[in-house]
Amino acid sequence: MNRQAQAAVLFLLGASLLHAATTDLYLRYVKQGLRPLVLVSGAVLIAAAVATVWYEHKRARQKRREADQDTGKDPHTHREPRVSWLLVLPLFALILVAPPALGSYSATRTGTALQEPLAYPSLPAADPLRLSVVDYAGRAVYDHGRTLHDRRVQLTGFLALDRDGTPYLVRMALNCCAADAQPVKVALAGRIPPVLQPDTWLQITGTYTPRRVQDPVNGGPIPFIEVTEAKPVTEPTDPYDESWNN
Repeated sequence: MNRQAQAAVLFLLGASLLHAATTDLYLRYVKQGLRPLVLVSGAVLIAAAVATVWYEHKRARQKRREADQDTGKDPHTHREPRVSWLLVLPLFALILVAPPALGSYSATRTGTALQEPLAYPSLPAADPLRLSVVDYAGRAVYDHGRTLHDRRVQLTGFLALDRDGTPYLVRMALNCCAADAQPVKVALAGRIPPVLQPDTWLQITGTYTPRRVQDPVNGGPIPFIEVTEAKPVTEPTDPYDESWNN
């Protein structure tokens, strides 16, 4: 692959990053707060591509001048292997195909990543109280539901079924990017939908219960929620929960 081709690949990669960062596609790869870095990376790659073309053009002009001064030489070029152009295929995949977010398959094969929160901020007086899966699970396990008593709580996540059929409401928590995503699980009890389809996104309304189980994968704590209402919802634009470790 010659310099012009390298510049083309750099340009396509930079354009792909800019495309991902100016749409919601980047949320499939990294957390929302890293969007500025994705934009900067795309701009730097495009600038590098432009610089490569400019320097290669300058070098080609210099070679032509040297060839005109020394006509006794027989200049020749080498063909680069065309297989190197296969490097462009992942770029088109990035542009054309958005990878699905991690779902129930990963959640049931990975232990819960619930960690004790550093603090328990005061909760608003909303009814129902909208919480993230991570926030509810942390308060239910480590604060023993102290701030959740006598409150209707609303959670949103996707459905996963354990090997024994226990239904979980799950949200994959991000530290940095999708590669390090880990599940946080809340077990469901009460008025559970009669038909449970893994990876279905649900909005759960319910109340705190002290009941909990151990995750069969890593023995981590999984709290329950007593479901009073459950309805399917569309997958959110950002399917990952970023409240973990923030």
